[in-house]
Parts: sequence; structure tokens; C-alpha cells
Amino acid sequence: MARSAQPRAWQRMLSGRRLDLLDPVPIDIEITDIAHGLARVARWNGQTHGDHALSVAQHSLMVEAICARLGQRYDNDLALLTLLHDAPEYVIGDMISPFKSIVGGGYKAVEARLSAAIHLRFGLPAETPATSKTRIKRADRIAAYFEATTLAGFTVSEARAFFGQPRGVTSDMLELDPWPAREAEARFLDRFKAIESARRPVSGER
Repeated sequence: MARSAQPRAWQRMLSGRRLDLLDPVPIDIEITDIAHGLARVARWNGQTHGDHALSVAQHSLMVEAICARLGQRYDNDLALLTLLHDAPEYVIGDMISPFKSIVGGGYKAVEARLSAAIHLRFGLPAETPATSKTRIKRADRIAAYFEATTLAGFTVSEARAFFGQPRGVTSDMLELDPWPAREAEARFLDRFKAIESARRPVSGER
């Protein structure tokens, strides 16, 4: 039997969409697939305490809640950019930072193409504006600090060295107890719908 000259670079989603990782297009992206996938991708390679893995979906909600606390301006586009900041991981997984540094630019190129397609699908700029990216990254590092110290076995000094000392946010403000996948999926979808409703109050659901 003859084999295809090129290896398969697409994944079939539960929605029925077929997403090409090398050339993703917005029409093949569905929020239900993103929520489902992120709710089943484990942060910290699953090396966390609790009955359930800490999912990327729960992490994304945590980062979005933190970002809202950082600074004055927080509009609905920034809220959605923040909620979707790790959205490419619904198809490529959550690669821990030490391994990303080994893999190099190929991973980042695929991640960037997926991120752009996801943003365009939901009416966001293909590339996150610099000011928004800085704020999201700060919120992401705060979430990582509390995840590391509460769930992933890091000492406070280790977490400070890697992520910095959080300011303006304390662990009691966050939901750090890992949720079951179905709950994480539902809560991610609920937050997405709330933001979209605020962004598009007349047009209704997409």
C-alpha cells in the first residue's frame, strides 16, 4: 500500500472539524473543542496534588480573574484574549517551559499560527497587542507562582526565583483546588459565553 508523501498534520475534533496544525484556519476552530481539550490538558505535566489534575482550562480562568485585578482598564476584548491565552494547548498540549527551551522555535511557530487562527475566529487581533501581552504575562506568572507553591511542590524561594513575588493577589483570592474535567470545561464555556455576550450584546451567540 502506497503511503502519503507528507505525514498527517491535522487532528479531527469531537465537533467534526479537522484542524490542520501547519495551516490552521479560523473556520475549523470551535470553542467547544477548545474548552473540552483544555479541561483535559494537565498543567505541570500532572505533577500536582489533589484528586484531579490542574487543567489548563482552570488555569486560564484563574489567569483571567487575576488579570482583571491588575490595573484600571479591563475591557471585554482583553478579557477574551486572557481567557484564550493558552488556547493552542487544546491541540498541542501544555509543554513545560524546560522542554520548550529544548525543542526551540518549531514549537513556538506552530503555537503562534494556532493562536492567530483562534484570535481571528473570535474577532480578536491575530497578535496580542504588546500592552495586553505584558499584563496577561504578569497575571500568568502570578497564577504560576501560586500553583507552584500550593500544588506542585515548589518552595516559596524557588517560586520567587522563577515567577517573581506576586503583588496585589493572594492565594485566598483564587480557586486552586483542581476541578474535575467536566466542571472545568463547563466553567470555561460559561465564562467565554459571558464575555462574548458583553462583547456582542446585539448579535447574540456566534
